[in-house]
Amino acid sequence: MEKKSNWQEFKAILDLNKIVKLYHFTDRDNLESIIKNGGLYSWGDCEDKGIKIAKPGGGLLSRELDARDRLQHYVRVSFTTQHPMMYEAMKDGRLSNPVILEIDPEVIFWKDSKYANMNATKTGCNKGSTIDDFKMIHFQSVKAHKHFDLPENEQPYFQAEILVKNSIPLEYIKNIGNFGIPIPSKPKALQIKNPYTAQITRNTPTAFIFLVDQSISMSRKLYFKNEYISLAEAVARIVNAQIYDLVLRCVKMDDVRHYYDIAVIGYGDDASYGWKGALAGRDFVSPEELRNNPFRKVIVKEEKRTKKGMVLKEVMKYQWVEPIAAGKYTRAHKAFGMAKDLLDKWMKEHHEKDCYPPTIINITDGAFNGIANPREVNTQLANELKALFTNDGNVLLWNIHITPDNQEQILLPISKIELNEDKYSEWLYDMSSLLPSRYNIPIGDLRGDAENTRHVAMATNTDLSTLIQLMDIGTPTNISPK
Repeated sequence: MEKKSNWQEFKAILDLNKIVKLYHFTDRDNLESIIKNGGLYSWGDCEDKGIKIAKPGGGLLSRELDARDRLQHYVRVSFTTQHPMMYEAMKDGRLSNPVILEIDPEVIFWKDSKYANMNATKTGCNKGSTIDDFKMIHFQSVKAHKHFDLPENEQPYFQAEILVKNSIPLEYIKNIGNFGIPIPSKPKALQIKNPYTAQITRNTPTAFIFLVDQSISMSRKLYFKNEYISLAEAVARIVNAQIYDLVLRCVKMDDVRHYYDIAVIGYGDDASYGWKGALAGRDFVSPEELRNNPFRKVIVKEEKRTKKGMVLKEVMKYQWVEPIAAGKYTRAHKAFGMAKDLLDKWMKEHHEKDCYPPTIINITDGAFNGIANPREVNTQLANELKALFTNDGNVLLWNIHITPDNQEQILLPISKIELNEDKYSEWLYDMSSLLPSRYNIPIGDLRGDAENTRHVAMATNTDLSTLIQLMDIGTPTNISPK
């Protein structure tokens, strides 16, 4: 690519500000097209070349503004991985599984590149192609973690952009090989690798985080397996049973293999790690640690099938999580924040591995509160969790609404139409992941859907037996013997 004659002046500014990467967000479903066509094209060039964008990041208004300012033939690149417009696109449903492409900053030096000190279509934006235009970027602001970390008057400058004419070839997308899709020598001969198919091994582990509502409303009672117990007790039993099942999957002879890390976060007035006993205060723990450190063993009654039919029998159960129902608030945002911090560290440790993405299962009996604008805040935090990804796919966030009310259940909906305009169900829907196609068959067995139907990872007003089925679906079983 031909560079500007004074490109070294631009490089000096980058070096001074220690900027070594630029970023572009897109949806995982767009990666095949990007690789197949040899690079990242502007939406205008995609239209000219007949390239279909599976999930465009920009909406109709965005394109109208681009056309107004004659920017439809520029690829927009930013300085941040936390671009506010990415979360807007998730909120609007344009993006389901966002990924962040790392762009070589050399695109800044290209002859036709332009620079905008904020969103390029925003009123008051300075944009142009000269070194003086480049110097108008507020470099300290673009390096903030989030735009909310900046004073209000400085927040628009967080969205400064590099406008790259026409396209960015694959060789300038530095992490394009990190998504499990083979990069062929001839891009048109692309062999696609399906996401969410990585084997779970000791070398390529995954992670599970259970988020458990422990507010006072969880003290309400319901019948569960012929017992009249609290919601808190029922959910604790389910989570403990799932943990036990996860541990059993790791047992090979006398060896307990480290196939995944598991964490539990309880929330009510506050949020904290939910392990009890010897593991109290820990975040992620290994299956071996769980096997060796149950909080307690209890005897419960369960129906068992015998030759004489179904009979109640006393069975031993292991507990690591205790039922809690306390506090008047349901501050889920604190739990989501803890999960994000935990997964940020986990992702860094496993960045180069082809790992099945972590699964988060949030179980709650009602609406979140305890903060101003709870819907906006929690949806944003949920989107931040869903935007995390491994080479194999994005983090999967399940939201399960458990209630003793005898209302019609909503199970893994395809669209919001199924939610009957229930505001809490719609809220959970917006916060939940679009499930990968590998779940189509087991979900189809529950719902009777066609095998190619995609569902959202949420349910509301479910009974406890369905909740168990949901959580069985939500724990992948493709564990390799390695």
